[in-house]
Amino acid sequence: MHPLVELAQTALLRHRPWPERGPLVVAVSGGLDSVVLLRVLAQLSPAAGVPLVVAHANHGLRDEAELEASFVANVAKQLTLPLVSERLPVRAAASQSRESVEMTARRLRHAFLVRAAEAHQAQRIALAHHADDQAELFLLRLLRGAGGAGLGGMRTCSPSPADPRFELVRPFLDVPRELLRDYAAAHGIAHCEDASNADVRIPRNRIRHELLPLLRREYSPAIDTLLLRTGDILGAEAEFVRDEARRWLRANRRKAFDRLAVALQRAIIREQLWGLGHDAGFELVERLRLYPQPVSAAAEKTLALKAGQLTVNAGATQEFVPAERRVSLAAPAGEVQFGAVRLSWTRTQSSKAPVRRPTPGRELFDAAAVGAEIILRHWRKGDRFRPLGLPRAAKLQDLFVNRKIPADRRHTLVVATAVNGDIFWVEGLPPGEAFKIGSETRRRLALTWRRSA
Repeated sequence: MHPLVELAQTALLRHRPWPERGPLVVAVSGGLDSVVLLRVLAQLSPAAGVPLVVAHANHGLRDEAELEASFVANVAKQLTLPLVSERLPVRAAASQSRESVEMTARRLRHAFLVRAAEAHQAQRIALAHHADDQAELFLLRLLRGAGGAGLGGMRTCSPSPADPRFELVRPFLDVPRELLRDYAAAHGIAHCEDASNADVRIPRNRIRHELLPLLRREYSPAIDTLLLRTGDILGAEAEFVRDEARRWLRANRRKAFDRLAVALQRAIIREQLWGLGHDAGFELVERLRLYPQPVSAAAEKTLALKAGQLTVNAGATQEFVPAERRVSLAAPAGEVQFGAVRLSWTRTQSSKAPVRRPTPGRELFDAAAVGAEIILRHWRKGDRFRPLGLPRAAKLQDLFVNRKIPADRRHTLVVATAVNGDIFWVEGLPPGEAFKIGSETRRRLALTWRRSA
């Protein structure tokens, strides 16, 4: 028996993810991980007496999507397993929502998997996440500023985000990716290659191909194990604090909020924010915890915390500010005031010296890409921006949410565009990808700004 099969069988026995009744739905994208998962489960399921159902979500985002759908259909046919396949309207749904394409795809995919489970009277859905995914997720969330719950990562068994009545199971979560590759090679298993997995402009891919190899080589060969162990510790501690927070919120007689441990105070606020459908970023939690005045959390609402209890009040509606100012960059240097921000610029000849990391309040751009005139304004509905490192433009609203910029600040931030309307800079965000300095840059534009109190 291959070691991968033994590890999967051990995980299935220890966590008992085989359903008590009905089949097990297996999510199969066509990539190596999910195809190997399907093959291993097909090997183990007869002894467990559990039939399998193959579920394939076609996101329609890449040219290869139809080929992958056909490949998965052929794999299911070879294994004589029923197949549920559906093309998801990801782009259309993303354009109508405030989510990024990636978040929309994830939401629609989980909803589809629940529908597939319902159609076959299944309780559980198997996913192919493995130990490398867990380590990458830890670093990705660490770099985004996650707390213990986020750094705890995925669990072998967890409720579906689309419907908690259905459970997600991950038999490979403790298994390194290399073991999956070895199994595929040993058994001659064909799979589809997603070319976007090699694109290091995508943060997760950059962690996989650049950061983790660097950490293994220069700092610790056992970094993957250490990250997984740390995530497990943090996740268990976060679960304990979360349960204590829920117990405090349910209690009739409570210990005074200001006498609770700081970690418990934060967890109590987070639980209430999530219950209200709000993002529970660190800045918002701390503002509520430390300051008595109401906090603007959305255009039409304010939040206030009293004795640990969160209240929502109607607030003044924030309007999009129509003001704008055209600024000529014909002079080699200059300065302009726009709202509460004083912005200065200098244009200099480019050099072969490497671009140094910009200091706070200063960014560098390719002067030719920006042009001889710019427009300063504020955020407008429908604005899309591609900051440095992102593979495509995203809604400015989504970028504000991802960066945890408070709602009451978003309308005050300065947006700078070229004359054609393309945004090249947003106060508080990285510079625009299309305006970065490259090998062809002849002149550099340096922008420096300062916001008055």
